Amino acid sequence: MSGMCPDKHHMLERVIGSYEQYYDINRDTPVEPFVAEAVFQSHGEEYFLIKSAKINEMDSSEVAFFAEVSDLSEAEYAAMADKAWSETLARADVKPNHRNSDGILIIIADSIDADAKKKIKKTRRYKSYRFTFWGWSELRVIAYEHSTGKVVSNRQGDILKKLFTIKK
Repeated sequence: MSGMCPDKHHMLERVIGSYEQYYDINRDTPVEPFVAEAVFQSHGEEYFLIKSAKINEMDSSEVAFFAEVSDLSEAEYAAMADKAWSETLARADVKPNHRNSDGILIIIADSIDADAKKKIKKTRRYKSYRFTFWGWSELRVIAYEHSTGKVVSNRQGDILKKLFTIKK
């Protein structure tokens, strides 16, 4: 990581801001214990020459949950991950043209307990619907430790590391 934000709240606002262009942001009534959530939904269709000859259609959605804590413990992380996963599954609209409904958990903390870091790295939440013929859901997790400027993520969350790269 190159550089650091002055405080964790500034970093949280910066990350939420990166979602504002494509996601609907909810800061007023997010699910507890989160401070904000972002929702993205997409519908795509493919045709063969004319619209009446539809080849394929698919729905895709993502829900990002944002949390800001002082010291992240393993128990607190587990509760957040469970809540984000259950909300992701509850919001999945599974039907024949469903492709994916993914959850993203973004945590900004002053410090992260060593056991919590291990648990984050080992987190794997995945569910397929009708052997993936009706799509799937997975949970991406990333946590930013403000005191060190380090990022911890699960394997699916590695793609989110670019959110925490600060350009000089």
